[in-house]
Amino acid sequence: NRLLSFFLFLGGGLRDQIPATVRTMASTEDKAASKENTSSWKDSFYNPRTGELLGRTASSWALILLFYLVFYCFLAGMFALTMWVLLLTLDDYVPRYRDRIPTPGLVIRPSTLDISFNKSEPQKFEMYIKELEHFLEKYNNAQEVRSECISGVYTKKDENQEKMEKVCPFMRTSLSFCSGLTDNKFGYPEGKPCVLLKLNRIIGLMPDGDPYINCTIKKDNPVQMHYFPREGKIDKMYFPYYGKKAHENYQQPLVAVQLLLTKEDYNKELSVECRVEGCSLRNNDERDKFLGRVTFRIKVVE
Repeated sequence: NRLLSFFLFLGGGLRDQIPATVRTMASTEDKAASKENTSSWKDSFYNPRTGELLGRTASSWALILLFYLVFYCFLAGMFALTMWVLLLTLDDYVPRYRDRIPTPGLVIRPSTLDISFNKSEPQKFEMYIKELEHFLEKYNNAQEVRSECISGVYTKKDENQEKMEKVCPFMRTSLSFCSGLTDNKFGYPEGKPCVLLKLNRIIGLMPDGDPYINCTIKKDNPVQMHYFPREGKIDKMYFPYYGKKAHENYQQPLVAVQLLLTKEDYNKELSVECRVEGCSLRNNDERDKFLGRVTFRIKVVE
């Protein structure tokens, strides 16, 4: 302990003997080094002596910008050229590849697969009525179009025609009680709702046979249904379809199904499956549940 105290006393004495001038010089050197570091950091951003900005002169920056301008203009030109060549290979009226969807899907309106409502509460089924009425509005003008089509015969355009001038109007009146003309509520207040079905459009599709829609309900006791047009037939005069641009006024044929539910069917969820039958269109593909068919549920609460 005495030896340790001696060395501590000796070290303190030596520190006291260092001249103040030496300590002042050390402090000045520290400040100079700090100032030099600050000046060096500022010069790395902009050096007033050489005129460099971020380490490069104005001419160096100009060359770099010119290089990237030319480079990106070249890339844009290459992209525009490839797009131009691609567009030259496309037809304005017919898609280049049409072999991936040989069979159309079957869709319904109202556009839901779960129809549920209380027939005693109009606000519960009002949305279905509005959707059906809005969907059928585009068929109103068909009543004024003179048909030049022959029922049961394909309506084809001439080989030298680019656009299909002939129009086969679908008459809204052919939907009878589900047209919204005789009953603007489509049977919903009576618990006998109407559902509209249509095939998706496929360019050039000409189904063999006489296509029609057939619906079944998975239930022990069968449910009576009415089809409009009669027997759910889809007339072949509406085929083929030539595309949105070549067949501007084309109207898709519809099939309406009215479910004549009884009190025994109320308050139960019924599963309805509709298929396209009577022709070559596929309706049993397990990988695609909407190919030529559609399944929806309906529940009417009393």
